[in-house]
Amino acid sequence: MPIGTLKDIRPENKTVLLRLDLNSPIDPTTHHILDDKRFREHIPTIQALSGSRVVIVTHQSRPGKKDFTTLEGHAERLEVLLQRKVRYIDDIFGQCARDAVRKMKNGDVLMLENVRFNAEENLTLKPEEASKTHLVRRLSQMADIFVNDAFGTSHRSQPTMVGLPMAMRSVAGLLMEKEITTLSKVFENAPGPVCMVLGGTKVDDSLSVAEHVLRNGIADLVIVTGVVGNVFLLAAGLDIGKGSCQLVKQLGYEKEVERARVLLESCKERILYPASVAVKEGGRRVEYPAGSVPEDAMVLDAGMDAISYLAEKIRSCRTVVFNGPAGVFEDADYATGTHELLRAASKAEFSIIGGGHTAAVAEKMGIDRDFSHISTGGGACIEFLTGKKLPAVEALERSHAQFG
Repeated sequence: MPIGTLKDIRPENKTVLLRLDLNSPIDPTTHHILDDKRFREHIPTIQALSGSRVVIVTHQSRPGKKDFTTLEGHAERLEVLLQRKVRYIDDIFGQCARDAVRKMKNGDVLMLENVRFNAEENLTLKPEEASKTHLVRRLSQMADIFVNDAFGTSHRSQPTMVGLPMAMRSVAGLLMEKEITTLSKVFENAPGPVCMVLGGTKVDDSLSVAEHVLRNGIADLVIVTGVVGNVFLLAAGLDIGKGSCQLVKQLGYEKEVERARVLLESCKERILYPASVAVKEGGRRVEYPAGSVPEDAMVLDAGMDAISYLAEKIRSCRTVVFNGPAGVFEDADYATGTHELLRAASKAEFSIIGGGHTAAVAEKMGIDRDFSHISTGGGACIEFLTGKKLPAVEALERSHAQFG
């Protein structure tokens, strides 16, 4: 089913509830925002709504976290980037919020308090249940239209993400539309050969992506690195050292080794993992063939010959989706795999980074603009690539069918 977009509505002279994902890295002591990339990505949608009264609903972190805080600083940062006044109010749907919205004029932008300060927003609910929450009922009464631009949160079945579309006419913002359209191209019209580079520590999610793209003929090649690669090395019967085995166990991924083994048996020719790895010995980088790692060593990166081989394979593909680092990239001695594989991926005709740490590395390297698309949602992006329908996207489809 299709979703509604900004082209389908006339927001001028209307009050628009705009759901953004401004959840960003912040200093837990000063609450200073350390990276405003997500803010910048939402600017076009806010500008497109300049003829309306924009009421921003967003969040920062979640209960129990050190960076779970008020949004006053977020409003200030957005105001600088938008170059328009952004009023912040420390209320979500109470009398203060309702009065502030009622007094808004066309062109005004108001940011409500961190929506996760309301306990209902932290629940995982089906759309029908979410639409009946006090939070959704009160918020929906404050506006004419709901615009969801929070792709980074679209894998969450939370009230503002799946309940509001059931309560009022709802469409996708420009960023949400761009993310869905671009990521869908991987499944539909991507130039081949198609390569998925899956690294980092999210082994279960990465395995789900690998299973989907390999078994459905979407990817011609899957390259696994990082902890994901270590799980495949174990699945292939190769020793990765006691330390790396313990890390796999600590992360709760022992059972994923069998999943990887089954996938290797059925798709062995299309899965590549590092044939050599780098460890730290005596304070320096030392490399070993995969399977010959000293018992007391930790795998921290792919080996140089493996990096060279994998980079060459990436360069042979016209479409590359890159999700997760190849090693402990925070340490310059073990960032080589991540850097070189990213450089290779950036040369592809159609290239995507699945957000998260990898996007930050590409930006720091100065090659982020060489990629066709960098997703704003790590978790949402990887779930999208598993072939699952994201709850918030499905809610927008249903809203479009119900309200037009």
